[in-house]
Amino acid sequence: MFLRRKHTQKDDSEQRDAKVSELRTALGPLSERSSMYCTNACLRRYLEARNWNVDKAKKMLEETIKWRLTYKPEEIRWHEVAHEGETGKVSRANFHDRQGRTVLIMRPGMQNTTSAENNIRHLVYLLENAILNLSEGQEQMSWLIDFTGFSLSTSVPIRTARDIIYILQSHYPERLAIAFLYNPPRFFEAFYKAVKLFLDPKTAQKVKFVYPKNKDSVELMQLYFDVGNLPGEFGGDATLKYDHEEFSRLMAQDDVKTAKFWGIDEKPHQIGNGHSVAPEPAPLAQRAS
Repeated sequence: MFLRRKHTQKDDSEQRDAKVSELRTALGPLSERSSMYCTNACLRRYLEARNWNVDKAKKMLEETIKWRLTYKPEEIRWHEVAHEGETGKVSRANFHDRQGRTVLIMRPGMQNTTSAENNIRHLVYLLENAILNLSEGQEQMSWLIDFTGFSLSTSVPIRTARDIIYILQSHYPERLAIAFLYNPPRFFEAFYKAVKLFLDPKTAQKVKFVYPKNKDSVELMQLYFDVGNLPGEFGGDATLKYDHEEFSRLMAQDDVKTAKFWGIDEKPHQIGNGHSVAPEPAPLAQRAS
């Protein structure tokens, strides 16, 4: 029985490898940058998102390729979106989850601007940055969402939330491992019910509500995170302190890595105190998506 099960698993793996090859052939010739994006791991994510249907995965991936050619997410630089991040409403954490995945911390109560376009561009930049910083072999990230200070006046409009969800689901499939919404206020439930209408059921299953007084929800979050790493805002022992100037320096360093990976020749930009930043790029894992 054991040998039979092992053989079936091998067959499944071979069938999926064949699907990846089939999808790559179906895509046909690609530009250099699109070829860098369409790694085998990338193709697997699109196939997974479309239940391994090659035709549907091809259509989805072609739409992403068109979007990336026009939106150019890999060319967004921190100095273009830094004003959106002054309050730390979205930032990359300095710790990982128990699986070694990159963590994005979102603090909707720190919303500081009203431009939907700029909010989305800022988020796309940080998604690309989170992907850049994934460990070798990792394809997904985790989100922690802190509702401290959240109110109706700081919430994004439903339309903006819908646009964000569309980009996430259409162009970053299978990138989200888990999203913990920590202690949201009661009125957020109505907002989430409206937003959930736009969520794919598979994505919706990854969204977990955590309440400090609900033991089961707290224990679930602790399966994914070490309490010693979690900030106090999420019931952990660490301190969450966002330093915009320090974070800007880190992003400027990552911008150099991004430019080097994509083969983009650009000049250093000024950040924070007005000094030019052109740090030596750190070793970059070979990933593009």
